Amino acid sequence: MKKIGDYRRLLGVTKATELKELKTIYRDFMKECHPDKFPGNEALQLEAEEKSKEIIEAYHFLVSVAPETQASRIEEYTATTTSSAIIDFEYQSSVLKISFLDGSIYEYFDVPRNIYIKLVNADSQGRFARRHIYNSYSYRNIAKSAMVPA
Repeated sequence: MKKIGDYRRLLGVTKATELKELKTIYRDFMKECHPDKFPGNEALQLEAEEKSKEIIEAYHFLVSVAPETQASRIEEYTATTTSSAIIDFEYQSSVLKISFLDGSIYEYFDVPRNIYIKLVNADSQGRFARRHIYNSYSYRNIAKSAMVPA
């Protein structure tokens, strides 16, 4: 996905960068371009504020798609994708967003349009997604599960 590549370039990291290293890089960038570093210069403060917002967005996004993050949430992800029904989905610019009955919403990246069309036309969208989407594409959780433990 273009967004992932753009964020990695912005922070100067690769796909292999671990979370600990990513956090250090993020902190270093924030120290460099924090608006408070430019007292008395409103133009530089505004520029630093915009740069800081971009860096924060990139960091949070990259953390959400990091293998370590996904590994730590695999039980929740597996429970949702195996036992919660799909209630809605949408597709835009190679990103497939699937909403589940338990309140979770996941984004899947770099999904080809033909896979989306097959999902739309599938007899069982849940079965199709389990076979062709859930374990085939990078993803991130964009909404926490609303399910309350019994």
